[in-house]
Amino acid sequence: MEIQRYTAADLPTLFDKITKNSIGMDSYFDSFWNTTQTNYPPYNLIHVSNEESRLEIAIAGFKKDDVKVYTEFGKIYVEAVKAEQEDVGEFVHQGLARRSFQRAWTLSDDTEIRSVSFDDGLLSIVLGKVVPDHHKRVDYI
Repeated sequence: MEIQRYTAADLPTLFDKITKNSIGMDSYFDSFWNTTQTNYPPYNLIHVSNEESRLEIAIAGFKKDDVKVYTEFGKIYVEAVKAEQEDVGEFVHQGLARRSFQRAWTLSDDTEIRSVSFDDGLLSIVLGKVVPDHHKRVDYI
């Protein structure tokens, strides 16, 4: 059996072969090809330690009741639906994007949400890596 080498130009062929020979991986591979490129709302992903990361999402103009954070099928979803705004007058300039949105990030199987907080227009989600007991550090002396 000869090992086939692939270059960047061969990636579509490689993924086609993998897709034809795998069962139950469709949604995983679709996440590579069917992502939408959007930069709203802006966010930071911060590596705090080997066991913890923090996702910060800037959602100025939303109230806590407008925002929903949940996980489903290995993804974390953040949704915000802007409630109808009472008549505040005519905007001379409207620089705040007050549109509804839904963003999703794929989580690895060993990642869990440890906490979610919303303060001053910044949504913070602390993500932790689940470390099995037999991999945790143990001090004996």
